[in-house]
Formats: sequence, C-alpha cells, structure tokens
Amino acid sequence: MKPILAILPLMAAIPLSACAAAQGGDYPSLAKRPVEGRFDVAPPSVVVPSPGPLPTDLAGRLARWESDAVGAQQAFARERTPTEAAVTAAGGAAISSENWVVAQQAISRLQATRAPLTDALADIDRLYLERSIAESVDGLPEIYALRDKLAAMLAAQDNVLAGLERQLPGQ
Repeated sequence: MKPILAILPLMAAIPLSACAAAQGGDYPSLAKRPVEGRFDVAPPSVVVPSPGPLPTDLAGRLARWESDAVGAQQAFARERTPTEAAVTAAGGAAISSENWVVAQQAISRLQATRAPLTDALADIDRLYLERSIAESVDGLPEIYALRDKLAAMLAAQDNVLAGLERQLPGQ
C-alpha cells in the first residue's frame, strides 16, 4: 500500500509538466490585440421622444372597447352562476348523459359571453402594433394600460372556465 501512496504525487505532476511545456509553443497569445481597442467607445445615444396625449380619434375607440369589455364582463358574471349549477349537477354524471350535455352547453354559453372582450382585446393589440410600427408614440401608454386591463379580465375568465371544465367527468 505504501508504494502506491509514494507514486501518487509523481502521477499528479505529469499533467502539470505538459502545461509548462505548452507555454513556449506556437500557440497564439490571448492578450488583447490593437484592433480590439477600436470598439471601446460608447454607443451613440438614441433620443426617444416622450409620448404625447392620446389623439382624440383614438380616445373614442378606446372608450368603446372598454365599454364592450365591461359589458362582456357583466354578461359573464350573469351567466356564471347558472353554469356553475349545471356543472355541479353533472359532477357524478356519465359522459354524454343529459346532465353532462347540459353542463357542456352552459360552459359554451359562458364562453360565448366573452366575444366582445376578446374582440376588443384583438382590436387593441392591432392598434398597438400599428402605432408601434409607424412609430406613433402618442397615446401608447393609454392604449397599453387598457390592453393590460382587458388581458387581466380575460385571464380571470380563463381561470373560471378551466375550473369548471376540470369539474366535469372526462375532462
């Protein structure tokens, strides 16, 4: 056992000797070259104009989309209670039974109430993209704020629908 322990330091030194021999070879240096110093300059500053107020022609469109979304939210809330009752009634029912079909139809009606909200969100997304591409920054904060609000409403509705669908057999 002692002869093996005496050889271990010698074996560890062998790879180190290879590293020492490579330093004098024809390998390129990793030092910084003169051409690399040319790129040590700060990039030019870009001036981005601050957004101005929302143009009057867009204010009416945003108000209409918000109104449509609020109406869809109210319709969703009205339809939610009967849908939850139908899904609860179908909880132990077999797939394709009368209660199961009624619950599926109720979920479909609940999803249909969201159409004005999803349409408004799609229109806002289109407007935001058009104005961003055209570099028309006036009103973008208002457009984005309404888009964010409607997206949150839609996400909450998605969660409700997903929960109802999980309660049905076969989902």
